[in-house]
Amino acid sequence: MWPALRQDLALHPGPEATDGSPTWTLHDPASNRFFSLSWPAFELLSRWSLGSMQGLIDAVHRETTLDVTPDDVEGLVSMLQANHLLVASRVADTERLARQAQAMRLSPMQWLLKHYLFFRVPVLQPMRWLQRMSRWVRWAYQPSFWVLTAGLSLLGLVLAARRWDEFTHTLTTYANWQGLLAIGLALSGAKLLHELGHAFTATHFGCRVPTMGVAFLVMWPVLYTDTNEAWKLTSRRQRLLIGGAGMMSEMALASVALLAWSLLPDTPGWAPIRSGAFLLATTTWLLTVTINASPFMRFDGYFLLSDAVNMPNLHERAFAIGRWWLRERLFGWGDPAPERVDPRRERALVAFAFATWLYRLVLFFGIALLVYHAFFKALGLVLLAVELGWFIARPIWREMSAWRQRGRWAWNRATRRTLLILGGGVLVLVWPWAESIRAPAVLAPLQVQTVAAAYASQVVGEVPREGQAVKAGEVLLRLRSPDLDMRLQQAELQEQQLQWQLSQQPFDEKLREAGPALRKQWEASVAAVQGLREQRDQLAVRAPFNGTLAEVPEDLHRNAWTAPGERLLTIAGGRGSRVDAYVDEAALDMLRVGETGRFVPAALEKAGRACRLTRVDPVQVATLDQPAAADLYGGGVAVQRRPEDGKLVPLRPTFHVRLEGCEDKDSSAAPVREVPGTVHLQGERMPWVGRAVRWAAALWQREASL
Repeated sequence: MWPALRQDLALHPGPEATDGSPTWTLHDPASNRFFSLSWPAFELLSRWSLGSMQGLIDAVHRETTLDVTPDDVEGLVSMLQANHLLVASRVADTERLARQAQAMRLSPMQWLLKHYLFFRVPVLQPMRWLQRMSRWVRWAYQPSFWVLTAGLSLLGLVLAARRWDEFTHTLTTYANWQGLLAIGLALSGAKLLHELGHAFTATHFGCRVPTMGVAFLVMWPVLYTDTNEAWKLTSRRQRLLIGGAGMMSEMALASVALLAWSLLPDTPGWAPIRSGAFLLATTTWLLTVTINASPFMRFDGYFLLSDAVNMPNLHERAFAIGRWWLRERLFGWGDPAPERVDPRRERALVAFAFATWLYRLVLFFGIALLVYHAFFKALGLVLLAVELGWFIARPIWREMSAWRQRGRWAWNRATRRTLLILGGGVLVLVWPWAESIRAPAVLAPLQVQTVAAAYASQVVGEVPREGQAVKAGEVLLRLRSPDLDMRLQQAELQEQQLQWQLSQQPFDEKLREAGPALRKQWEASVAAVQGLREQRDQLAVRAPFNGTLAEVPEDLHRNAWTAPGERLLTIAGGRGSRVDAYVDEAALDMLRVGETGRFVPAALEKAGRACRLTRVDPVQVATLDQPAAADLYGGGVAVQRRPEDGKLVPLRPTFHVRLEGCEDKDSSAAPVREVPGTVHLQGERMPWVGRAVRWAAALWQREASL
């Protein structure tokens, strides 16, 4: 029996195909789905009442210039059956529908795994309200309105550019929970206008909007509008306007808000309105560009691109061509392309398919990390595994299963190339590569001593010159501290007085009453005098070892006053040098004591030095003691200055390693000053697979211990 078409189906003229042939759109009102029909499919459907395959083929050949085959008719019948567009009047039809229903039936757990990331909740049936209110928004469809909007955008940008510092500073004031709440409210208002833009534009062009509601994307509520009836429009321009109406509405709102922010007075009374205008002017266009305009997900950008290139179901068709292209390049099966397109469009579709796959790989991996951190540990691990398995591993496995189920294999040029590339990739992964580690470092003398003033003191005598050779024990600088001298005089007078009292104790009744305590006071006074004299002797700065004066401050001269703790002189040893390098956590496991490294100074006129790794600190540094390695002074270690004491704190886990034996090939003399640069270290030989396993194990251990 020839299958009968359902009587409730509607047929609408469609836009021209890319080759100029006419198309039609078949509407299924039961599911509110639309199907694009080619010219041969339309001619076959229009003669469906002939009741036989051969009658259809003969009628099309006789009445048109088309050449259809039985395969075309069978393909059309299969499409109609798969989408439930035929009348089920036989037992076989009932059994087929039952099998399809059984195959589509999901268990509660399967439904949850498939839909918990995205599902829709219809809320409104807004058609009557949209028809009543459409006459009040007709001005939005006049060209003059968009010319005015463009002018307002340009004026707002010019005014904001004149106050750019204030504009950027305002953005940083929302980095708290109150600011995030305000941003959420502003986005809610902008997205409501976005969906109304779609709905009113669809109504303006005569399309029905059956529902508006809320969709939950990764548990985050977003509004949606059902504008599927736009597919029945023959004008691609009208469909493009419906698809872009939401973003255009948000951009118009952002233009007005930006101008309002520039013109509103900066007073406390206007502060809330001005803040709202700022949020609408910044967050709306940013999210519109980054999310809605993306063609890689089924958002506005995808439908705009699909209409622009006149290719419905762009993702599915591009993916089919992309899979075909990949299989042909890998195995050379010689299968025909899923559809006939010109070579330029075919290359564009293949590139679009691979770009979409890469985008979704990054997106789904990010979603997996998001759901992992959003829930408690056990549930987070389960959801992470579900995300990685369902959205990443499952599509790859399905494609590889299709390769395995292929019945015909041949040894050809493509398979030889694939095996060669595969073997090369495996070799690259398992080869024990020696990774080179580059780390910020500072070359310094092996012996270095900085002398600082212990007290507020004055320089007496001559000040040594920078670069002057010194010997161990040599007096380099003499200081005088009036405060220390006064304290010493007072202590000596007190000691003399106590000594006199102690000598007169046998002859004085009151002194005898003090007893042994008087001697204890005198002994303490003698110790205090001795200590103060030793402190005074320390005011004579002596060289701790043979070396060179590496640094002498310019403001250090005769009679100059120094504050407590002020750096006076820096003395460098005459022979031997060392390198202090700072590596990150990833490089820590690849370093081995005894390996050779090379220090490359930042100054090009200085020669590099070969060094030997002598120490690897297993504990990360709390503060950076060498400012030359900090990024604040041109180094490579990212630091932040601690406000309470001014010390430099690394922003990332940083570990200190020491290299010694860094003698120059031309001279064994140590550098006089610290020399910043980079050290190149040879890491442990290990294949990339081993490094990946080690990294994964470390990550698992770290997360399991939290």
